[in-house]
Amino acid sequence: MTDAPLPGSRSNDPSHAVPDYPSRVRGCLLGGALGDQLGAAVELDSFDLIAGQFGADGLRDFSQLPDPGHFTSDTQLTLYTLDGLTEALEWANAGTAADEAACLWLAYLRWYATQEGRFPDGAPAPQPRWIDGQTVLHTRRAPAEACLSGLASGEMGTRARPVNRDAHDSSTVTRSAPFGLLPFVDDQTVQRLATDGSALTHGHPAAHRSAATLATFIRLLVHEQATLPGAAVAMLARTEHDPAAAELAGRLRAAVELSAQGPVAPADLTAALGDGRSAEEALSIGLYAVLATADSTTPEQHFRRAVATAINHDGDSNATGSIAASLLGAHYGEAALPGDWLAALEGTDAIRGMADRFLAQTQG
Repeated sequence: MTDAPLPGSRSNDPSHAVPDYPSRVRGCLLGGALGDQLGAAVELDSFDLIAGQFGADGLRDFSQLPDPGHFTSDTQLTLYTLDGLTEALEWANAGTAADEAACLWLAYLRWYATQEGRFPDGAPAPQPRWIDGQTVLHTRRAPAEACLSGLASGEMGTRARPVNRDAHDSSTVTRSAPFGLLPFVDDQTVQRLATDGSALTHGHPAAHRSAATLATFIRLLVHEQATLPGAAVAMLARTEHDPAAAELAGRLRAAVELSAQGPVAPADLTAALGDGRSAEEALSIGLYAVLATADSTTPEQHFRRAVATAINHDGDSNATGSIAASLLGAHYGEAALPGDWLAALEGTDAIRGMADRFLAQTQG
């Protein structure tokens, strides 16, 4: 796939103004955190349990919760991914080439220290950065075991020297949206960075492909102004032409086909796409939720409906909610984010602060 615009892919929908780049960056990051936080309230619950607590339509709004809750380590790691990329940009803007994967690894080590209270034995102890002072990111929020164990060895995981060879859980996808936000880089660079970032903790090729697919999807929405269907078609075509990506291609194909029916019953969703615990399943459910609710009349309505569709099922609701919300935030920008949901979101200063620091390096 080249960097030329997809035929017919640019959005010309008159129902919403085309957002600018800063709005898409903030929309993606804040949106992902919203989907993560709302989904965390029902993470790994069966839909029968969800319906018993919130009614037949499930959890659809923060107002249904006794308290707003918290986002998870998925959002924490997304912000640390953004910080690693920001540091690499700072070096580049100062005229010094930087190893992006090393910057990401050092960022993830700093996240590890917030969770474990120390750096891994044998690993470097990076100098603290602004993000490390944000106390909301220090609370332990059920981090994925692969993320912790992949860093605990003190060795930097790579594709050539993988750690956690069999790991391909959803946590490697949810943190990968920031790669697609990078401006002035081509498609192949985004894929490389996302793949290398995934390999720092996850060794399974499916984890790498899923992370790269989400990042490239974000890139199409943000930098080529692709429509959601246009970006989905492009991603499906890419995976179907890769013989090694048969599992991911099958999941994405199933998501596109299921979305043609509109929102389906949660049991039908999990039967067709899985429960979202693996990287491939989480990505396919997030994609399905975005496409199945595309008949919404406003960006905000689309966001609300897609997140509700993404989280109400048996499985990893915060991951699937985060992915769907990141995609729509990147597509519509901040206009999609409900004001009452933003009022319930924790850590908005940390999220906006990281977005501002990233944007300062990309818009000089």
